Amino acid sequence: MKVIPYGRQNITQEDVDAVVHTLTSEFLTQGPKVLEFEEKFARYIDSRYAVAVANGTAALHLCALALGVDSHSKVITSPITFSASANCVRYCGGEVVFADIDRSTVLLDLEKVQILLEKSPMGTYQGIIPVDFAGYPVNLEAFRKLADAYGLWIIEDACHAPGGSFIDSKGKKQFCGNGTYADLAIFSFHPVKHIACGEGGMITTNNKNLYDKLLLLRTHGITKDPNLMQENQGGWYYEMIDLGYNYRLTDIQCALGISQLTRAPQGLLRRQEIARRYDEAFSNSEIQCIIPEEGVNHAYHLYVIRIDKRKTLYDALRQNGIYAQVHYVPVHNMPYYQKLGYEKEIMPLAQAYYEKCISLPMYPTLSDEEQSFVITKVLENAF
Repeated sequence: MKVIPYGRQNITQEDVDAVVHTLTSEFLTQGPKVLEFEEKFARYIDSRYAVAVANGTAALHLCALALGVDSHSKVITSPITFSASANCVRYCGGEVVFADIDRSTVLLDLEKVQILLEKSPMGTYQGIIPVDFAGYPVNLEAFRKLADAYGLWIIEDACHAPGGSFIDSKGKKQFCGNGTYADLAIFSFHPVKHIACGEGGMITTNNKNLYDKLLLLRTHGITKDPNLMQENQGGWYYEMIDLGYNYRLTDIQCALGISQLTRAPQGLLRRQEIARRYDEAFSNSEIQCIIPEEGVNHAYHLYVIRIDKRKTLYDALRQNGIYAQVHYVPVHNMPYYQKLGYEKEIMPLAQAYYEKCISLPMYPTLSDEEQSFVITKVLENAF
């Protein structure tokens, strides 16, 4: 029986050739492909700076470090996300505070974040980490206005949304991660994402000071820049001026990323085409789909539906070789966070969403025939 997964990488001969060419070059890591990938990715999402790192989790950790998260920090994020969106705060000793989601978009609810801020003394919170869940862009213009009123920074978790965008109040298209409203943004290059590097991540920003700090933290906090060192004993000399990490991405992975990036616009269009077919197929049923608002260019890393008999559908799909998935178990429900004192009942909309959600196959190489089979099996087993 042929298996249809919820997500899948697409490796072409061009990708293979790009990797082989790098394997036979002088550099396997810390070479020219890293900078090339950073520059091309920054152009793709319209940001000034980009920093390639080992994975999306490393990207989040470095962002938290660069923004000064520590044991005195309280940071707000969504409970419907991969755990790394919250864990990055914990890595730095900070406290994570979850705000509930919007029922329609499944994104972090701006009004609920505002209520949290209004109920606490000024200075209680340091930042917000909104998540472009499933590829649906957060309206960061609205979050920026709220963040500025309370002196907060914003990290945009855009792992699901390279190429996604929304229209701001001035009628301008704002690409996810472009740095117009967020201080920092992060992306992932896990195999099921839009751009696959095996593993990999990217941080984007328009802030030169943050960019310089990220470059330092990515490589052990070590520099050979004479302007930063206390002394210079010769060409071999370097200094560790901060406590950093080995979060580098290799030239091999960047070569693959560069090749994948050339097909990213076409891949995004195909994802949107697949989403439209799902929308139409389920439009006259009781299946709940997430329909983007006007002006939102959804990137569709995931295609999520909500049904009452989720477990029944999940099992039936697997019996037919369709490996749907659930995104996500609310982060505050995880045993680690439960041990910290978080309560399952505090996020009713997140809990209600989780009990009904299921992600259907969504990737550019999903054929029309395969999608028709998925649609048929969903309609046969959803009720």
